Amino acid sequence: MPVLELESVHVYYGPIHALRGVSLTVERGEIVTLLGANGAGKTTTLRSISGLIRPARGRIALEGRNIVGLPPHEIVKLGVGHVPEGRRIFPRLSVEENLALGAFTITDRQEIRRRLEEVLQLFPRLAERRRQQGGTLSGGEQQMLAIGRALMMQPRIMLLDEPSMGLAPVLVESIFEVIQRLNQRGTTILLVEQNARMALEVAHRGYVLETGSIVLEGPAAELAHDPKVQAAYLGARE
Repeated sequence: MPVLELESVHVYYGPIHALRGVSLTVERGEIVTLLGANGAGKTTTLRSISGLIRPARGRIALEGRNIVGLPPHEIVKLGVGHVPEGRRIFPRLSVEENLALGAFTITDRQEIRRRLEEVLQLFPRLAERRRQQGGTLSGGEQQMLAIGRALMMQPRIMLLDEPSMGLAPVLVESIFEVIQRLNQRGTTILLVEQNARMALEVAHRGYVLETGSIVLEGPAAELAHDPKVQAAYLGARE
């Protein structure tokens, strides 16, 4: 049974048909990437999964359970961690306070502390800056903080929306190393990423979304060699 399955999901923004029957699956232990141009519906897909948008029709199942219609906080409790585009940390709160907010449904303080220390071991840079305000961190460190905050709920699947956006190339490599390390530790990931080349290098499978519809899918290595994908998203190699 897939960790996540979308079946014929349709989403409208008023008269705009943003998702047109999107179907995809993510199996346990996979990194699956969702590629597409700006406005193709990638972020809408993630927001639909996490309950921030309610589809007009279709099914979204987490390990077989239909989660359409559940409020976002319930979907988080069920195991969906969402790292939104733009990171959206709390700049005036410390690194530690930002991370603790990721465990907002946990009442056991010792368990929160255990998870906090686990995340700080995964991100040594954050451990060094645990008392600093989030707003004083670099872009890459803020992205690590956003990922760490989502990890505090020990999600069954993590949704990553444009994790490399706005980062310098050296930091992009660091973030993708983090993504691979998370996956090696057992985290299942659905990745939306503007850097298609990097996304296909770390992913197991991928889907290509155009104007709200899935137009291509397959193993990441095959998509990386598909002429349409190369022309649209990869460009010529230097």
